[in-house]
Amino acid sequence: MSGNEAVARGAYEAGVRVAAAYPGTPSTEILEALATYPSVDARWSPNEKVALDVALGASLGGARSLAAMKHVGLNVAADTFMTAAYVGVGGGLVVISADDPGMHSSQNEQDNRFFARLAGVPLLEPADSEDARRLTRAAFEISEEFDTPVLLRTTTRVAHGRSLVQPAERTEAPARGFQRDRAKYVMLPANARRRRLALLERLERLRVRAEEGAFTTEIEGDSTVGVVTSGIPYHYVREVLPDAGVLRLALTNPLPIERIRAFAAKFERLFVVEELEPFLEDALAAAGLRAEGKAFFPRTGELSPDVVRQGFARAGLLAAGTVPAAAPATTPRPPVLCPGCPHSAPFLVLRRLNAVVAGDIGCYTLAALEPLAAMDTCIAMGSSIGMAVGLAASGGAGGPVVATIGDSTFLHSGVQGLMEAVYSQADITVLILDNGTTAMTGGQHHPGTGAALDGSPRPAVDLVGLCRSLGVEQIEVVDPYDMGALERGLERATARRGPAVVITNRPCVEAPVKIRDHPFEVIDDRCIACQLCMNLDCPSLLWTDATWHEDRRRVEIDGSTCTGCTVCAQLCPAGAIVPLAMVGAP
Repeated sequence: MSGNEAVARGAYEAGVRVAAAYPGTPSTEILEALATYPSVDARWSPNEKVALDVALGASLGGARSLAAMKHVGLNVAADTFMTAAYVGVGGGLVVISADDPGMHSSQNEQDNRFFARLAGVPLLEPADSEDARRLTRAAFEISEEFDTPVLLRTTTRVAHGRSLVQPAERTEAPARGFQRDRAKYVMLPANARRRRLALLERLERLRVRAEEGAFTTEIEGDSTVGVVTSGIPYHYVREVLPDAGVLRLALTNPLPIERIRAFAAKFERLFVVEELEPFLEDALAAAGLRAEGKAFFPRTGELSPDVVRQGFARAGLLAAGTVPAAAPATTPRPPVLCPGCPHSAPFLVLRRLNAVVAGDIGCYTLAALEPLAAMDTCIAMGSSIGMAVGLAASGGAGGPVVATIGDSTFLHSGVQGLMEAVYSQADITVLILDNGTTAMTGGQHHPGTGAALDGSPRPAVDLVGLCRSLGVEQIEVVDPYDMGALERGLERATARRGPAVVITNRPCVEAPVKIRDHPFEVIDDRCIACQLCMNLDCPSLLWTDATWHEDRRRVEIDGSTCTGCTVCAQLCPAGAIVPLAMVGAP
């Protein structure tokens, strides 16, 4: 199983009844896998905070519950998460944070182990898929025994790597029901002060449990070197230094400091190998233990066996010759929008309008890259509209200000920004790129798609009605494949005073089903190599070796990938791009 599938399996075995999430790589597949198990109510939520609210409510109702999200999603859910540590649980509550060392699909590289320390909740870190299954199951037991949410932190390599697991049968957790306890569940300041004391007392009991060693594995070594590690770096250490003593921690908050102290006493040198921040290393130093770590291992990017080898070579434990040479360079494949993507044309128009574009998180973020080069900022989910309001208020934008945001992201956290734009009567255009899905993570449903995670029908949010209810007076819905209508709509919106909304309405060409129409082809002797079509950055448009004049290269179309969207044909001033069946026609 993959690590995500194993987390789902462990939750199922533990008797989870309610699971909620917002899709985000590398955590998305947890909910998709949970949805395949009977007796589990698995659902997509509009955002991560709502997902955690749902899971916490189900927990207080007595059901074992889970909320899953990528690392930046926990930022969105942090308000509930921090107070949930005071409130405690009814049924067990497990929160999954899937961190992304190396930023394979993320805007930052934050280390969410610090969230566990900040909130005062136990932290479990699996090293592989079987670990993920076992620790997820154990997390529910810890949650109920200590009356606390539990944070289970995976990373991209654990989430998407595959290894053997040993499935067990499901254990049905007893239905506890909701027990009224306002002093515990209503966080008025007087109650919160008492619950803060309860949290600190709980942490002391958790420290005792940590020292018992159920979540600590010691590998005896023949060398003078000991290594403390957790998560997937454990496997790298075992591969690189097979003779070293290793203390593998699965419970990393609170730490079993006395167990680590006893382990350290056996070795002349103690190392900490961990990804990203010196979370463990600093904790050991605070306990008076001298350990080496970030002096040799980077604080950025993923670790790997080679990176760990290089670190130990720098520390003098391995000869430089034992570190393999770097792998030969490979040709990078830059990320691009899909052939026929309905997001390409709107950004081409925005560039022509010299718009200052505040972008958002989604496939369309790729419009920041050449040749579209039509997005100027991208910070976090839902931030585009508020950023655009601020840019307009600054008076220094130097062009029309446009916020671009996808339908899923708009419903995630963009609605409040549009409220702000209307409330302040900001001179901005909000371009909602409605492709009917959460495309970047694989085509998941959201409240605007009209379907739930299992595909059953649900009421779909009416984006036009929602925008109108917020007070937006000018709203246009345009087909992004109709270049004339698209240009006129954006021109009108950016020319007016006050907030305006333009909504594009073409579905994603890849999800939920692949959309393909008749492909197009280029008539060679008509192509004048003007390059207008190449500005779309469509992967189906390719340069040829043939030239027009002044060595300008002509274009061809890969018919096997062309979706027949017609946008390039509308752009071609020479009429050189035609449907494949028309080639040879007069």
